[in-house]
Amino acid sequence: MFAFAHNNFNVSNLDRSLKFYQEALGLEVLRRHEGSDYTQCWLGDHGASMHELELTWNWDEEDILDLGDEFHLAFRTDDMQAAHDLHEKMGCIVFENKKRGIYFIEDPDKYWIEIVPDRNNPNTVYWKP
Repeated sequence: MFAFAHNNFNVSNLDRSLKFYQEALGLEVLRRHEGSDYTQCWLGDHGASMHELELTWNWDEEDILDLGDEFHLAFRTDDMQAAHDLHEKMGCIVFENKKRGIYFIEDPDKYWIEIVPDRNNPNTVYWKP
């Protein structure tokens, strides 16, 4: 039996990334580790799930990161309209699929994050594009 532990994103500026994830998704820093030439931070969603996002900053890596194809995280929300309003204000929306009622935001290192409605919650507020 397996269960998710965490996903890792390598980031080019840890402070900028932490600010983004805290502001855009309300994540909190759970723990931090300082290595000899890197820093890692694990972020959580205030106990809504057990999943964590690990951000790794390699201090000597300033080049643009190769993100590959079709890689993204997805976050559920019970208020799509408020989420969309926040992300629109932040200017981080990069793609909207109005037919499916989902959209993607982009973090400072160009990682895409899918925002989806919590379809299991009867009180979910849906986005009205």
